[in-house]
This record gives sequence, C-alpha cells and structure tokens, in this order.
Amino acid sequence: QVQLVESGGGLVQPGGSLRLSCAASGSIFSINSMGWYRQAPGKRRELVAIILSDGSTNYADSVKGRFTISKNNTKNTVDLQMNSLKPEDTAVHYCNAILKRSQFGRLTTYWGQGTQVTVSS
Repeated sequence: QVQLVESGGGLVQPGGSLRLSCAASGSIFSINSMGWYRQAPGKRRELVAIILSDGSTNYADSVKGRFTISKNNTKNTVDLQMNSLKPEDTAVHYCNAILKRSQFGRLTTYWGQGTQVTVSS
C-alpha cells in the first residue's frame, strides 16, 4: 500500500507564510507527479500546484508568484512554500501523487488526508 502523510498546516495572518510537506511511503516504483490541491467550504477541490517527474511545474493563476512547489526524489517528498497568504487561501490542502507501484503496473492516484490552512487576522 501507499500512504501520503502531510504536515505544516495551521493558522497564519494575512501576508504570512506557511510551508506544507508531504511524504509518500510504501511500495513505490516510480512517481509521475506530485502536487497540492485545496478545497474550501462549499467549493470544489482545485489544483494549487503540481510538479512532474522531469521537474516541470504548473500553478493555479491565483497562487502564481506567491507559492513554490519543490520535490525531493530520493525521499519521495513534495513541499509547498506559501508566501503572501490571503484569506481566500483558506482551505483544506491535500497532497496528491500519481505513481506506479511496479515496473509494469498502471498509474494510480493517491491522496493524503488533508491539512487545514487558515489565513485570518
């Protein structure tokens, strides 16, 4: 089995910073991508940032210039550095990984349990 464990959420004032971390563990052959999604109350889950195996990244327009995604291939971890946080960033943030558990296995999507980010004064 594969597990994604997130850490780093919390309460921060507008303009502040938080760093989210996610570690993938278990039977992993290769990781196609890792990323972060978020879901605010009453809204659909949306992509925040994603990083592919080749290191290329993609960000939601709302976070470009403020958030930075990075990964450690050796440790199978992905981090999200969030700066200049705004109240509208408040949401449960979920780690996502698309990976293979064996050489000839299929790509499978996994999710973390979610971590709350609250931006409020």
